[in-house]
Amino acid sequence: MEINLPNAVECLIVINCGSSSLKFAVFSLAGETVLLKGLAERLDRPDAVLTLTRDGRSEVLAIPWGSHHTALQKSVAELGDLKPCGFGHRIVHGGERFTRSALIDERVFSAIEECSSLAPLHNPANLIGIRVARELFPDLPQVAVFDTAFHQTLPAKAFLYAIPFHYYEDLQIRRYGFHGTSHHYVSLEAAGILGKPPQHTSLITIHLGNGCSACAVKNGASVDSTMGLTPGEGLVMGTRSGDVDPALHQFLHDQTGMPLGEITTILNSRSGLLGLSGLSNDMRTLSDAARAGHPRAKLAIEVFCYRLAKSICGLMAGLDSLDALVFTGGIGENSSEVRALTVAHLKILGVSLDCEDNANHGKSNHGWISGPNSRIPCLVVPTNEELMIAREALCLISLTDLPRP
Repeated sequence: MEINLPNAVECLIVINCGSSSLKFAVFSLAGETVLLKGLAERLDRPDAVLTLTRDGRSEVLAIPWGSHHTALQKSVAELGDLKPCGFGHRIVHGGERFTRSALIDERVFSAIEECSSLAPLHNPANLIGIRVARELFPDLPQVAVFDTAFHQTLPAKAFLYAIPFHYYEDLQIRRYGFHGTSHHYVSLEAAGILGKPPQHTSLITIHLGNGCSACAVKNGASVDSTMGLTPGEGLVMGTRSGDVDPALHQFLHDQTGMPLGEITTILNSRSGLLGLSGLSNDMRTLSDAARAGHPRAKLAIEVFCYRLAKSICGLMAGLDSLDALVFTGGIGENSSEVRALTVAHLKILGVSLDCEDNANHGKSNHGWISGPNSRIPCLVVPTNEELMIAREALCLISLTDLPRP
């Protein structure tokens, strides 16, 4: 598909493709402004819809039985005088192969497919987005931006599991970390707020949403992460258990007869905040319920915050100093309660919050929420993974000698 417009505004399209969804954002090449964004949901079903947002106004289009191809084609038809110069694709898992973003050619496409065994629910869906974009715009460059790439600077002492070494050599079983695009973005933003160069800044960045992870960033590079081989390791999340005893699978199988696959589904889809509360995986719902006296909602929040505080302390082992704790993600940016309860477990570190700044999420103080006597600054920095993907993609597209993984 070609768009020939005499006065076209050049743009880049960022795509985050799921198995039954397609999320996109169109960025201008000048000013990093979002010109159009959209979300197609329930694809390949009779109730499929496409929501387009431009200039703060949203329009919902019914696309019954619409495919990913249909959704992107209809979205492109709404570009008007916008002319795409390329695509940036979110790819969840790049294994050890990809330490940075990569221009997509057949070799890179195949390598992403090979990593699908490490992310069977994500990489195949991400590849759908690449295929559709290539079908519609075969002559435009496509760039893969990997959630795992930022964590490829982890040292072996942080990424290895203490299991027979040949499993790492033969099957690449190790800790990879995720949410790397978000951790990278907020670490750069936090360095700016602190007035320090990223390469001289050490942080713990805390991404809290339905999926949650924390990352130790030393001199601008990731040195440890709470997530591991899969996004299921680490913190308590919306529906994921986070860390559990490795013998849990065998114990549940022996006691209940459940197959291992069903137990894995429970730990990924019916655990975390949802499993503990028996009510919801949404922190807003749980906060309201806890205030109304729901005991298990209160318990779920307490477990969530205590486990987070423990992980923050553990991540400090990878740092020589700590310039700030940085909260981001839907919960991290918007739940003053979660931040306060978490920091309450860090008294031994001398961390405290300013009640007023925390209540307004740092918006009146350039992101600062720590109290005047806090030994460690605390910040709220809104994440923008789509913008980070756009930056990475534009950087590669603008180069003539493109780096290869």
